[in-house]
Amino acid sequence: MDYPDLAWTGRITRIRPGAAGLMTSFLGWRQAFKSGVMIGNHRFIPAGIRAMGRSRHSLQQALAVAAFGALALGGDAAAADITLKAPYLQPAFDWSGFYIGGHTGYGRGTSSVAIADPDIATTSKVVSGLIGGVQAGYNYRFFSGLLVGVEADVSFPNYLPSNHVVSSITTARSDVQERWDYFGTARGRVGYTSGRWLAYATGGLSWAGERFLNTPVVGDDEKRTHIRPGWAAGAGVEYAFAPHWSVKLEYLYTQFGKADIRFPSGTQYSSALDFQSLRIGLNRKVDWPGTPGWTPKTALTDTESDRWEIHGQTTFIGQGYPSFRAPYSGPNSLTPAPQAQQTWSNSLYLNARLWEGGEVYYNPELLQGFGLNNTVGAGGFPNGEAQKSDFPYPHYNTSRLFLRQTFGFGGEQEALASSPFQLASKVDVSRLTLQAGKFSVTDLFDGNAYARDPRKDFMNWSLWSSGAFDYAADKLGLGYGVAAELNQKQWALRTGYFLMDAESNSNNFDTKVPQRGEYVVELETRYQLFSQPGKLRTIAWLNSANAGSYRDTLNNPALNLDISQTRTGRIKFGYVINLEQAVTDDIGLFGRWSWNDGKTEIMAFTDIDSSLAMGTSIKGTKWGRPDDVIGIGGAFNGLSRDHRDFIAAGGLGPLIGDGALNYRRERVLESYYALALNKAFTFTADYQLITNPAYNADRGPVHVFSGRFHGEF
Repeated sequence: MDYPDLAWTGRITRIRPGAAGLMTSFLGWRQAFKSGVMIGNHRFIPAGIRAMGRSRHSLQQALAVAAFGALALGGDAAAADITLKAPYLQPAFDWSGFYIGGHTGYGRGTSSVAIADPDIATTSKVVSGLIGGVQAGYNYRFFSGLLVGVEADVSFPNYLPSNHVVSSITTARSDVQERWDYFGTARGRVGYTSGRWLAYATGGLSWAGERFLNTPVVGDDEKRTHIRPGWAAGAGVEYAFAPHWSVKLEYLYTQFGKADIRFPSGTQYSSALDFQSLRIGLNRKVDWPGTPGWTPKTALTDTESDRWEIHGQTTFIGQGYPSFRAPYSGPNSLTPAPQAQQTWSNSLYLNARLWEGGEVYYNPELLQGFGLNNTVGAGGFPNGEAQKSDFPYPHYNTSRLFLRQTFGFGGEQEALASSPFQLASKVDVSRLTLQAGKFSVTDLFDGNAYARDPRKDFMNWSLWSSGAFDYAADKLGLGYGVAAELNQKQWALRTGYFLMDAESNSNNFDTKVPQRGEYVVELETRYQLFSQPGKLRTIAWLNSANAGSYRDTLNNPALNLDISQTRTGRIKFGYVINLEQAVTDDIGLFGRWSWNDGKTEIMAFTDIDSSLAMGTSIKGTKWGRPDDVIGIGGAFNGLSRDHRDFIAAGGLGPLIGDGALNYRRERVLESYYALALNKAFTFTADYQLITNPAYNADRGPVHVFSGRFHGEF
């Protein structure tokens, strides 16, 4: 048995026979055995000695017995093989070195504002909410345990307006809003380490990036960006739970300098701001080549434990189109002028095994960018990464946080591969899985091997998902719910309940459970066709929501097409038939047919009441590029009679509304080539042809060109 915190060096001389030699050797052995020695192939350690007697007299007896026993092994020849190594304690965690990491937490700021235009008005406001960001730093630990270091970080607000609108003030001439986009710090750290624990104080410089928006009564909207400096101070504790990983809890107070803004209209705005945050962070120590802990196989994603995993991804999409024919446009139209936009998402997936069959999944994300024309203008919108919220800077979101419990029923087992939403494990094929928390309906339902993820395959909304499936979600496509899956070898049955939007296209959820909500059931059957695997998924869903009626709105001219005036508890239902079929190991086919009754307004997804989509996915094995993929797909989207009449009269849906309508089915053709740069990074060239955008034959067609860069680990 080895003592885990001891290392051994050196070698003793041969033990000489005779009284003097024996006494000299015995005294040396007595001291050595207090730490431990090697005798032949056997290690004697303090715990073993203590087991023989805890008193000093007992210890002396044990040492004497061991010494004489060694002599009896064979005199000089045996004694020559006796090796004594002097012990030294190794620290439990090497705090010195570079590290990188991420953090999330809660922030609260206070501001005081004065505006002159020329009348003077003042106000104050509290802004609070979730924050998230990244950090990097360097530590140096002295032998005494004292630690000094430097750290730089940047934090971003949650995407909800209440989390990033610092203040707003309205006067007779102006309407000014101040928003914070990010704040960063560069700080020193001084602390003391004790084993795996670190307590520290920190302080240094800070800065905040903000936008100031003014909507004057007369004139165009005005915008000013401003970076204000400040200082930050705080304290924290950090615990190293693995050789390269540590978690910290930190409080930080930040005070910024005064901002003085003058708009072109003459309005003057000034404000003071301070900010407090309590955040939890995860750090990964980075070993550079040549350092003692570095090995060629060192990987940043190695969690050094089978109880948790970490994955990540980044996806940047640039998308644009040239001008197209459009004799008229409305509030929700794609502009006929050329335009280009970008989106960027960054995600971490932190997954941990809590107990037998119990797992927790946490997915923080930083999201940035705009969809074309602020994500309106087509039912089959061309960018699945474009959100219904516009983010000029990264915004933090807890996209997923849920618990999963699996109950196995015994029998045959199968291995589940590690992935962002699955811990690697071996489970019973016959099993029941329960899941509850925040996640997307499409994480569990409406899956397809060839068309599911706009970060990897098709980008159009009516190709990566079922267009007429109005699944419960906020503006980012996420929501709260519970689900259950019963899995067998040839089939799986899934069912779920999810909170419904309080109103169409919003970030608020109706908490009248179970009166309001979405109910979903899916049957997945697995089969072989010509020795190739296939799956058929059949979905039925029902939404109980506070929704408006297209026909009731049209029948009451006094409402002036304001569908919100007809909102009450209503039922909407639909179904999906989803097919995937492998033709060869490198070629697959997919198809989806989706439909909903189309009588009430779209609550969460997109303006489609019926959709037929199909396509193929081809790997590049034949031309020596097995990791490359070609995708070709098309979709035909339609509206119900009530829905099209409402849009033709000038009504607006979440994504469409040209003010008039020459109705035709919206047609989408998409093709892409995904070029694998290496195992981690892929570049995709994508082309989409959208005919009759927003179901209007008077407009288009639109040629959309995209470039996508995707990396994952």
